Amino acid sequence: MKDLKTRHLMDITLTVDTENLTVIGKTPAGYRRIANITGGSFTGERLNGKVLPGADWFINRPDGVMVIDVRLPLETDDGAILYLNYQGRLLASAEVLEQLARGEIMLADEYSLAMTAKLEAGNKKYAWLNNIIAVGTGAQTTEGPSYSIYEVL
Repeated sequence: MKDLKTRHLMDITLTVDTENLTVIGKTPAGYRRIANITGGSFTGERLNGKVLPGADWFINRPDGVMVIDVRLPLETDDGAILYLNYQGRLLASAEVLEQLARGEIMLADEYSLAMTAKLEAGNKKYAWLNNIIAVGTGAQTTEGPSYSIYEVL
């Protein structure tokens, strides 16, 4: 077996509209809502640009885990449009998740935010993104999440 090797792909920061959630409600899987992502930015050695509007389909499971499913278009500095889809989870105590729901800041050692990502590109310059698998860790702010994303080599 090879050791896991990664290469930094990008840091991404999202702005989320937490005031106007679409509430699906309690389902067999948990309490489901949709948050609009209104913007943000991403930077990296090979990728830079802005986040276009998208959404986070998230669910609070009965066991207290928040599961995220995010779909976003990204616009690179040179005008290419990319598609980013990532799934992940936020692990925290019930008290810390309540802080998040109230819009309060969570301390970094109070939770764990991790994700797996897939990117798609129609632009030939960025076709290399179509074949990568990426992972990331994140932090939650009052504006929304930010992640450091790494390509798995």
